[in-house]
Amino acid sequence: MKKAVVIGATGTIGKAVNQQLTEKGYDVIATSRKSNPTLDIENKESIDKFFADKKDVDAVICVAGDASFGAFSNLTDEQINVGINSKLMGQINICRKALKALKPNGGIILTGGIFAHKPWPETTNIAMVNAALEGFVKALALELTEGRRILVVHPPFVKETAQAMGMDSSNCPPAIEVARAYVRGLDGKETGKAVYVDE
Repeated sequence: MKKAVVIGATGTIGKAVNQQLTEKGYDVIATSRKSNPTLDIENKESIDKFFADKKDVDAVICVAGDASFGAFSNLTDEQINVGINSKLMGQINICRKALKALKPNGGIILTGGIFAHKPWPETTNIAMVNAALEGFVKALALELTEGRRILVVHPPFVKETAQAMGMDSSNCPPAIEVARAYVRGLDGKETGKAVYVDE
């Protein structure tokens, strides 16, 4: 049985990814800041502790990380650093440890977001982090060996999140559809690429 780690498994997309992998027969280790086992991607000690006893993992999927909305002229240093320290460096630090636990031909999938290529007003901070993750994945893929792969998924707002925020959700896919993009990435052969929901 293949083994997968899903980080951010209590979130809307994370739960759907967990469900999809379980249905495909994976032994899923689901973790988040709110779960047991716990993993806080903003805390390097938490990452180190979680991966200390992990080995022979086929897949590591990170669906975690925060970043701030806001007009660029009004963003504080603290708001900008949320995206850098959480969504960007958090996932980079996940890769540092996950690669040591990853089997040959295993895959890591990180989470960016559609704002990397289709930004809205007041998404400069999020767009910056998402685009940085894509560049990181492209470069890291060139260093991986033994068939190991890395991808980044750029999900849009999912229907459940849009509804919770009081937004028009008519053009937003449900979380389960977004989760399928992660699974397609694992099932494929590509590396160093961005995966979109509508591909």
